[in-house]
Amino acid sequence: MSKVKSKRLGDLITLKRGYDLPENRRIPGSYPVISSAGISGYHNEYKVDGQGVVTGRYGTLGQMYFIDGKYWPHNTALYVRDFKGNDPKYVYYLLSCLGRIRTSDKSAVPGVNRNELHEMFVPVIEDKATQVVIRKNLESIDTKIELNNRINAELEAMAKTLYDYWFVQFDFPFDFEKGKFDANGKPYKTSGGKMVYDPILKREIPEGWEICSLWNIAKYFNGLAMQKYRPTGEEYLPVIKIREMNEGFTESTEKARTDLPIEAIVNDGDVLFSWSATLDVKIWSQGRGALNQHIFKVTSDKYPKTFYYFELLNYLKHFKMMAELRKTTMGHITLDHLKQAKICLPPLEFLEYIDRFIEPIFNKNLMLEKENRTLSALRDWLLPMLMNGQVTVR
Repeated sequence: MSKVKSKRLGDLITLKRGYDLPENRRIPGSYPVISSAGISGYHNEYKVDGQGVVTGRYGTLGQMYFIDGKYWPHNTALYVRDFKGNDPKYVYYLLSCLGRIRTSDKSAVPGVNRNELHEMFVPVIEDKATQVVIRKNLESIDTKIELNNRINAELEAMAKTLYDYWFVQFDFPFDFEKGKFDANGKPYKTSGGKMVYDPILKREIPEGWEICSLWNIAKYFNGLAMQKYRPTGEEYLPVIKIREMNEGFTESTEKARTDLPIEAIVNDGDVLFSWSATLDVKIWSQGRGALNQHIFKVTSDKYPKTFYYFELLNYLKHFKMMAELRKTTMGHITLDHLKQAKICLPPLEFLEYIDRFIEPIFNKNLMLEKENRTLSALRDWLLPMLMNGQVTVR
């Protein structure tokens, strides 16, 4: 077990308030401006050079941000001015879990007043070599998560580019001699494929394609008011609300019974469409949950998921434009909105054909998301034990 001592945080580091920098005074540059919410912009000057740790200074101790290089800490944040010989990344991990580690004096994290924080006692491993070993173990997990995120971003961009090229620009591969879709064929529109004008969409579409609505291509199940389904025993499902759809489950996520209608239960890979004040479409990847109202679970017995997901995603800008024209939030997406949202519908055989190319990208993306969820849980479980010296690393 690593040797752990209880020390004042002020003996470990020195925190300092950041520097004021209104947006109208920022000059475009390469140095990140780090506020309480992370990078809020860039500037042509910096205040701190070297590895840094920054957090918000209002309310309670917030999320930690690690910076490796020159940066400008904003006055809405606190930054570590002096690491006092300790490994900066070790300090970052220690501060990241102050609310989850045993402290020998003040057990609760105080409000973000740097003087109060300096007086807080925390468990510290003083040997810098051990600090480095600890943070390297945690870094290895974070590095893998970051790599998966980069791969996923590239996969998403690849799928979107392919979809737009085939469905929006109408340059899907086509064998003109055989008159059918073929991966080795020529791009349809630019190779002279026959296009016809559609008065509803007010544009040309490929001959043989139809016009329908978002309502026609999928089923939209609105979640339930889960406060009516409080769990009575130990078994429960975490409730998916707008926050969970965007950020995943947290300790404060509500709980619901498990004996819900099957339509209200969400599994990895399901398409979710938030239709209230926040408009978004996502493929769920955070594990089994109970769907709260104001979110549709979108399914189809006929059309591939890759098709209705991208069609909903493409139509978001139209819904948001409607909100801007009304100078208000969208409010609710109604049945009429979905029926009025006209789209171009290719032959089913073409949808099934392109799904063979895009579905594997979706599956790989989902696999990496689930892997990240496992890695994050491992890191969060391991982090406080490493800081408390309950786990020995070499």
